[in-house]
Amino acid sequence: MSTVQIILIALFIYLGAIGSIVGNTIGWYTLGRPLVASFVVGLIMGDVPTAMMVGIPLQIMYMGNVTPGGAVAWDLSYATYIGTAGALVFGKGMGTTEIIGLAVVFAGIGGLVGQLMWNVSYALNLPLNRIANKYAEAGETKKMYIPNLVGGQLIGFVCRFIPAVIVLTSMTAASAQADFASLIPGWITTMLGVFGGMMAALGMGIILSFLLKKKYHIAIFLIGFILVTYFGLSMMGVAVVAVLTAVLYFVVVDKVKVEE
Repeated sequence: MSTVQIILIALFIYLGAIGSIVGNTIGWYTLGRPLVASFVVGLIMGDVPTAMMVGIPLQIMYMGNVTPGGAVAWDLSYATYIGTAGALVFGKGMGTTEIIGLAVVFAGIGGLVGQLMWNVSYALNLPLNRIANKYAEAGETKKMYIPNLVGGQLIGFVCRFIPAVIVLTSMTAASAQADFASLIPGWITTMLGVFGGMMAALGMGIILSFLLKKKYHIAIFLIGFILVTYFGLSMMGVAVVAVLTAVLYFVVVDKVKVEE
């Protein structure tokens, strides 16, 4: 990666965080999502197809990511930007499943760094509360933006941008030493491929555990699976079949209710 690419990716890691300068809607809930993050990294690094190939399973894996009570167990923005960048840097010459497995590994590294930085930012924000309290007691409301906006954003930027630059620079330096793909033993490549497939399946399983509330929901899911796997229908085709089935179902149910 070039210096410009490292700076841009690190900047988006900051912008995709909770409470960034662009707000949570554009930041955490848009730029911080794995599919969007992988697309952004692909644009920056000039390889959108591979980035999206990585982003789809990462999106599935982290779709159930929540922050209950403000507790951040895994930094989604850090994980996906670092994971996608790592896959593009080190995944040259690898197959699809191996690249996905590599992205999962680097996403884990990024997620841990992000989690650490969240704790650091929480600690650094404590003095800002005292400053804001002093301004409030003195009635100097016009100065409240200093701790709340300037100080908070500065701490958030430093805690995300600088560590991201260090991680991305280290990755670039390591990739420049030799052909990374040729140095990896075959069994590790196989493990990465299997691991990548398992993580995507695990993410989908977690989502289904929330969605399948009744037993007949499993039958509906399996019908969709069969239409795609054995009949070769596209996702749009399955969606059309589902809509038509739903319409027929409600027409029949309404008719039965009227007759009763």
